[in-house]
Amino acid sequence: MPKQKQTNQYLHEVAITAIVIKDGHYLITKRSPNKKRFPNMWTVPGGKLETKDYLALPKDTKDYWYNVLERTLKREVKEEVGINIENVEYLTSLATVHADGSPSLVISCVANYKSGKIKLQKDESDDFTWATLKEAKKYDLIDGIYDELVMAENQRKGKKTEWKRH
Repeated sequence: MPKQKQTNQYLHEVAITAIVIKDGHYLITKRSPNKKRFPNMWTVPGGKLETKDYLALPKDTKDYWYNVLERTLKREVKEEVGINIENVEYLTSLATVHADGSPSLVISCVANYKSGKIKLQKDESDDFTWATLKEAKKYDLIDGIYDELVMAENQRKGKKTEWKRH
């Protein structure tokens, strides 16, 4: 991977993802073939934090906006797959530097399905399924996603764990 000098070592692309649970099944989606990163691979819905997710809103305190990530995640899931989620909880975080030199921080969460019918945003995903943990293992998931699903399964059972390879 070519090294590129960053002008601001603190500036990261921030994304947030949701492992959505419905009746003991996890929503996984297949990324569209036109996606720059991980085309045709299976993943969970989510997206990037944008300043528009809070700048137009009144601050919750004198200096801060609260629930920014939760609000962003609910918006992204609604846009990408057409459903509403609730009870967003932190699961884990991951970071990478993409081939183009962009550093990225991803915050992975677990959320419950609330309402709505799946309607895929075609430029994002072209297929979906609700899978059990065992079924999910059979899909071509982005590396690390299955291990996050195992964490989510453990969290559902009241056992909090850190990410590790399964």
